[in-house]
Amino acid sequence: MATLFLRNSPFPQLHDSLLSFPKSFPSFLSTITIRPLTSAKIGGSEITEEVSESEETNVSVKKKIFVAGATGNTGKRVVEQLLSKGFSVKAGVQADVTESSTKLAEAIGDDSDAVICATGFRPGWDLTAPWRVDNFGTVNLVEACRKLSVNRFILISSILVNGDAMGQLFNPAYIFLNVFGLTLVAKLQAEQYIRKSGINNTIIRPGGLRNDPPAGNVVMEPEDTVYEGTISRDQVAEVAVKCFALPESCFKVVEIVSRIDAPKRSYKDLFGSIEQS
Repeated sequence: MATLFLRNSPFPQLHDSLLSFPKSFPSFLSTITIRPLTSAKIGGSEITEEVSESEETNVSVKKKIFVAGATGNTGKRVVEQLLSKGFSVKAGVQADVTESSTKLAEAIGDDSDAVICATGFRPGWDLTAPWRVDNFGTVNLVEACRKLSVNRFILISSILVNGDAMGQLFNPAYIFLNVFGLTLVAKLQAEQYIRKSGINNTIIRPGGLRNDPPAGNVVMEPEDTVYEGTISRDQVAEVAVKCFALPESCFKVVEIVSRIDAPKRSYKDLFGSIEQS
């Protein structure tokens, strides 16, 4: 099973660490068992073609997925879970999404069946970064999908993106995240662009992201209803990958956190409980 894996990306998501105000988290050190074959240059970043050694892969039925932000803390978990399920993966980093949609289309390729966007800008003093990555970058991905007729798009966004409409203007997390160049506003506008694109989309809005293993069960709610809570990145990746098996996930915006006291429900049931957007 051929895959593409992009190396040496320094860019984690801002949302990864700020929303839940964690004290500290260990680095995610696990790796994917893969064997390098060839390499190429795209947008100044090295992309290496590799092969998953999973014997469970059925290439005749599995799709090839392009993962934007694949070396980020959440994105690499998405890649691992896709590979473990037998999907082929093409991986890119945040720098790629700031390229033109034409260059992005070349990176995605006409053999990709779907795109997962797990990007997020690097925290810093550049207040334009959220717009270049979380807004314009996502829009570039959508336009690249249109050029290629790729009709499945999964975006990992954030709860509180529509905090204003939710009456959460003074929520500390909403204020703090928007200090960095109106991050949540940039994400919300990107979401709106996706929803108007006509592409079959699922927008996943997780709570504060944790690096530690899952604790508790996933709680899934409709858009603009969750304003607090956290969730393991592993669970976010699992939700994203499950979308490919569940038509109940199509054209929906879902907000997810995990809770110790929540009952365990199937993802089919969880997605089925949310109305289409």
